[in-house]
Amino acid sequence: MEKEHVIEFRNVHKAFENFCLTNFSMNIKKGYVTGFIGGNGVGKSTIIKLMMNLLQPDSGEISIFGLGYKEHEKEIKQRIGFVLDDNIFYEELTLTEMKNFVKKAYVHWDEHVFQGYVQEFNLPLKQKIKTFSKGMKMKASLTIALSHHAELIIMDEPTSGLDPIFRRELMEMLHNLIQDGNKTIFFSTHNTTDLMNIADYITFIHNGEHIFTKNFYEIEEQYAVVKGGLELLDRDTEQEFIAIQKSPFGFEALTCNRKRVQDIFEDMVLIEKPTLEDIMYFTKKGLIRHAELNR
Repeated sequence: MEKEHVIEFRNVHKAFENFCLTNFSMNIKKGYVTGFIGGNGVGKSTIIKLMMNLLQPDSGEISIFGLGYKEHEKEIKQRIGFVLDDNIFYEELTLTEMKNFVKKAYVHWDEHVFQGYVQEFNLPLKQKIKTFSKGMKMKASLTIALSHHAELIIMDEPTSGLDPIFRRELMEMLHNLIQDGNKTIFFSTHNTTDLMNIADYITFIHNGEHIFTKNFYEIEEQYAVVKGGLELLDRDTEQEFIAIQKSPFGFEALTCNRKRVQDIFEDMVLIEKPTLEDIMYFTKKGLIRHAELNR
């Protein structure tokens, strides 16, 4: 029976001098785009390195396609394409030379697919990679990732530093890629606007903790930014919010139970659709407040 989850982390612990993942668990569904969000230094890069077996967990289990890296590393990596913010190529090589070097590693390398993307992206095959712009390097990275029929594409900040037109084209291409249901895209980014039109699911982490993985529509139904006068707040009503920002003019807060807040406050407050930045900001604020109260 085919696995529903392409990526599974179960009680993963990884400790560093100034940071640790503790009992980290998450599942990433097959056939969808999952956006991976969180602030700087919260563990996103660590999670991606663990996924790619560049780091190994101190304890816990990680499986990709239902397989573990200890016994199945070659098989797993045949089925993954990586698109990273950092340039992963040898800069002195041309794209043709780099392709000839990389393709030996992949059993299912498809030259026809490679040439198709080279034409689509208008990439120069005989030019040294060091002369490529940031956008061209990203297109080259994506071309190589897609040319061996990868089933899981892991993208780490793929739109960082790219112009808005190419970012939009990239989102459209990723949307088309997953239409057959056989490919899964895991997309880590600080630019959450990129995810608004492409992500099916959002995985949000903070300080090494998995806050949630939710369907995008679930987030829109459950979460809301609430604005109102300070007179509406007391000990009980403040409990309804993840976090509250107060000013002399009123309050702005985040709830993850839109319907309940509507029932309590009715038309005394303004209820708005939150951005992913709103959810990240208020959740971080709420977690810091919770930690302070429990010291």
